[in-house]
Amino acid sequence: MEENVNQTEKEMAENEKQNQTGKEVAENEKQNQTGKEVAENANLEQTETIRGLTAQQVEERKEKGLWNKKAESATKTTKEIVKSNVFTYFNLIFLVIALLLIGVGAFRDLTFLPIIVANTLIGIVQEIRSKKVLDDLSILNSPKTRVIREGSKKEIPAEELVMDDIVELSAGGQIPADAVVLEGQLNVNESLLTGEADEIVKKNGDELLSGSFVVSGSCLARLTKVGEESYISKLTHRATQTKEGEQSEMIRSLNRLVQAVGIVIIPIGVVLFVQQFVYAGTPLRDSVTSMVAAILGMIPEGLYLLASVAMAVSAMRLAKQQVLIHDMKCIETLARVDVLCVDKTGTITVPDMEVDTFVLTEDLMKTVPDGDDGTRVYVDAGDREEQEQKYRQVREKIAEFAVNMNADNATMEAVKAYFKTGNTVNIKKADKVFAFSSKTKYSGIISEGKSYVIGAPEFVLREDYAEYKDRIEAYSEKGYRVLVYGRYEGILDGQQLTEKVLPIAFIMLTNAIREGAKETFSYFTERGVEIKVISGDNPKTVAEIAEKAGICGADNYVDASTLTTDESIAQAVAKYQIFGRVTPDQKLKFVEALKAQGRTVAMTGDGVNDVLALKDADCSIAMASGSEAASQVAQLVLLDNDFSRMPSVVMEGRRVVNNIQRSASLYLVKNIFSMLLAVFSMISMINYPLEPSQISLISMFTIGIPSFVLALEPNKDRIQGHFMTNVLLKALPAGLTDFFAVSSLVLFCQVFGVNEEDISTSCTILVAIVGFMILYQIAKPMTAGHRVLMVGMVAGWLFCMIFVSHLFAIRDISGQCMMLTAVFTVAAESILRYLSKFVEWMRESLLVLKKKIHQATA
Repeated sequence: MEENVNQTEKEMAENEKQNQTGKEVAENEKQNQTGKEVAENANLEQTETIRGLTAQQVEERKEKGLWNKKAESATKTTKEIVKSNVFTYFNLIFLVIALLLIGVGAFRDLTFLPIIVANTLIGIVQEIRSKKVLDDLSILNSPKTRVIREGSKKEIPAEELVMDDIVELSAGGQIPADAVVLEGQLNVNESLLTGEADEIVKKNGDELLSGSFVVSGSCLARLTKVGEESYISKLTHRATQTKEGEQSEMIRSLNRLVQAVGIVIIPIGVVLFVQQFVYAGTPLRDSVTSMVAAILGMIPEGLYLLASVAMAVSAMRLAKQQVLIHDMKCIETLARVDVLCVDKTGTITVPDMEVDTFVLTEDLMKTVPDGDDGTRVYVDAGDREEQEQKYRQVREKIAEFAVNMNADNATMEAVKAYFKTGNTVNIKKADKVFAFSSKTKYSGIISEGKSYVIGAPEFVLREDYAEYKDRIEAYSEKGYRVLVYGRYEGILDGQQLTEKVLPIAFIMLTNAIREGAKETFSYFTERGVEIKVISGDNPKTVAEIAEKAGICGADNYVDASTLTTDESIAQAVAKYQIFGRVTPDQKLKFVEALKAQGRTVAMTGDGVNDVLALKDADCSIAMASGSEAASQVAQLVLLDNDFSRMPSVVMEGRRVVNNIQRSASLYLVKNIFSMLLAVFSMISMINYPLEPSQISLISMFTIGIPSFVLALEPNKDRIQGHFMTNVLLKALPAGLTDFFAVSSLVLFCQVFGVNEEDISTSCTILVAIVGFMILYQIAKPMTAGHRVLMVGMVAGWLFCMIFVSHLFAIRDISGQCMMLTAVFTVAAESILRYLSKFVEWMRESLLVLKKKIHQATA
């Protein structure tokens, strides 16, 4: 150690002599500027000959369409919204049905049309409102690019770039269009395009592909292909069909339901018409209306619309809380998440770092970290002056290092801020600069033939780390992030270090815990979501920060550099909560391993090194203050960087899924009943007992209006089970009750010689009453709002039955028919109750059986 310090002192003495030469003094013309300004001016001197395009040239290219138009918008266009809501398969069915009814003169049975039109208009209006809110937020969060035009630098939205623009690219940014490097050097990651995670060095003349992101370095580049001609745009067009397949469980289940119904209704409708018109000899008008009534009952006309509207409303609500949704499915996915992987910096802590202090290598063993008063160094009084001189000399060396580096990450920003100096006379420009890379874990410079590095002690010191390990970990346990500054005995080339590094000083950095982080993590833990912290920092530092943030299992940590195989990673993600010294590749492997274990994974991040894991996670969340690449890849962006918004997102997901689940049960009751009744009518050779207008009446008050009210109300219940299974189990008892009650009533009425008009009205009353019974069950618990809903729906139904009965084919019924209706209504309540209990018993039995099978096979 003494040898290292003596060598350092000699170097500094030599540098001081060299810095006093007349030549060096003469070359420094800007003595009153900060180190940062010197670096910027150096860049300007290199690029002063590059003036970029003129305003006229920019306009000419825009007129020719050579501007960086997006391949696709995050939201649909207004035209696409209207088209997707109007031109649907079921709307085509409704049009055919309407034409058939008009053809036979059954104008009264067209009462379903206003409901269909209203549903379509509601869907269009809500989606357009949601689009406007999201588009406004997207503009605020749209990527910006530094461009040189007419000799000056300016920052503009990436969409305003034109071909041949000269752009400045730096670490953390995504390359906005295909380009060629003019000056400088970059390390880029093309994994989003090629799937290969290796960093690729780009030098003068090399091609840059849009969609890749800059890991380190900076350069000037000229855009060669923009808009639809760029690589990422062509890739996006090819990926469109694949993207359509990426749907949440709820939407996927609804699609399958709608597709199944869409296939079944045509043959059932045709057979029912043939059976009644050809074999039963029913008049054409009655045959058509019976067929239409059966088809209307089987179509879940508002279900898919309801889900779309609920999602759109959720996106609007979240937008008002500064949460931007890139992918609607993430609202549902986040509500189903059982593992949340978070990055330390930017998620648990604020992204801004600051240097607390630095300690010379020779003093490291004499120091103790003090959590309140900083670092204490024990020295003799006689040595104090000598020690202060050494600290000044090392501070100047680190300042020289910092001035030559770009502030392209939070760590270097903190180092530059702490070691800045107003006197730049002695600051020398480095021969070569190597920006920080998450792959090598260091940044470095070559100055006067000597190599210096700053980086993580474990990766920089390597085999010598053990000598300093105890003291470094003492700082780490206090929550400090420790960096080492030293001289590399080899020649830096930007790759992994191979030669010895002589440590000169250790730098201690800190991050403040985010406000509200503790409460947010407690919220997730209470709801069964496991928190795993994944960071590139020292595992003890990460564990200390995690404990301060209130994360459960913070003392259960592991150094990821020891995890060298996929098998060890799979075991570690199941065992540990805190992971330190994690590389970008490992972050991706952690997410993959958790998903392979059947977990639903959410990932938060804000840096370039998080991009791969964000892309692969089931739900990805980024901070807007982080890298542009992370914000563009993530499904959800916190625009105000407030992690405490997360519970609101989870609540929206639970509200959407649970409420749509309830509402879908209402629709499915009608579908099950109508399908069974249609099949029963065909087999028993009787006319379908209900008319289209009566189906519309029942649907409006027992399904349509209640489903929209229930779908948009708060619901904080945890999502359990599979969407379609839950829907079917809720709907099955009521659907079967409707069928048994109505089919029995029809048979009894025929036996007692009741006419068809009375049977139709009686069936309407019976189905409506059973509908209110299931609505009562689904609306539990009976809050004040639910009571108002129930009373309102019953009152609305009674009003239509009494005052506009002719519109819905409701007629006065005989006393005999009234008595039969009353008897079957009472019976329906018992049937519904016992069927519900039976289905619940079956469900519990299957769960027990499934658990036993799982235990037997485990």
